[in-house]
Amino acid sequence: QVQLVESGGGLVPPGGSLTLSCVASRSIRDVDAMGWYRQAPGKRRELVARVTDGGSTNYADSVKGRFTISRDNANNAKNMVDLQMNSLKPEDTAVYYCNAEGVKVSRFTPRRDYWGQGTQVTVSS
Repeated sequence: QVQLVESGGGLVPPGGSLTLSCVASRSIRDVDAMGWYRQAPGKRRELVARVTDGGSTNYADSVKGRFTISRDNANNAKNMVDLQMNSLKPEDTAVYYCNAEGVKVSRFTPRRDYWGQGTQVTVSS
């Protein structure tokens, strides 16, 4: 089992910055990708940014040039992923969820996805 814990959310004025962090409860060396999703009230959950195990990234069009996803490979632990958010807008307000996609924790278990509990980001003056 893998638990994902997000941190770094909060209230920030328009134009401000926040960094979200996600830490996994164990090293997840065999994973297809890690990413951040968000869900605003009354809307579907959507992809914000994603980084594959090979280092390829993709972003939602609405955040390109403002958000940066990075995966912490310190000590080859591969159990952290951050989202640097700059030039925040009110429409970025949402609950942000960390996702680990296609995790294989052992050769005896099938690949599966894991989600964090979410962290609230509110952009308002």
